[in-house]
Amino acid sequence: MPRLFVILALLCAPALSQASAIEASLSDATLRGKAVFRFIGLPIYEARLFTPAGAPLDWKQNFGIELKYLRQISKKDLVASTMDELGRTGARLPIQDQLSRCFDDVAKGDRYLAITRGPDQIDFWRNDVSVCSLGYPQISKRFMAIFVGENTRSASFTRKLKGE
Repeated sequence: MPRLFVILALLCAPALSQASAIEASLSDATLRGKAVFRFIGLPIYEARLFTPAGAPLDWKQNFGIELKYLRQISKKDLVASTMDELGRTGARLPIQDQLSRCFDDVAKGDRYLAITRGPDQIDFWRNDVSVCSLGYPQISKRFMAIFVGENTRSASFTRKLKGE
């Protein structure tokens, strides 16, 4: 019986620590929506949006987006694609060095959690471990708009993620 308890505790630990990272960083965090992003039909990541009390997204309130990767992606590709998306949705930002410190290679199952801290900061966790804070004027809206903005790569993905 004690062995069963240990096995169950180990199986539940990732879910509990994930909830703790979100809950510790975002007051009353509740899942609002989720969606799988695909590129040329291939699933890249599953995204989940957390808002206070599961309310509709409000850019004036802090919120979080978690990406669970469904395939391996190099750090170089993560940074480059993020910079490309920031450029596609507005002016390029001088944050490539910061992104390089925040991101690392991902394998299938790895998770990044990004939580806004007002308009000028985003805190990042990788697999439930705090990895960095990204600071730049209006970075919260610019970065998070890649996933939940008006000009995303997939309107249907964004609607599902926003719980609409």
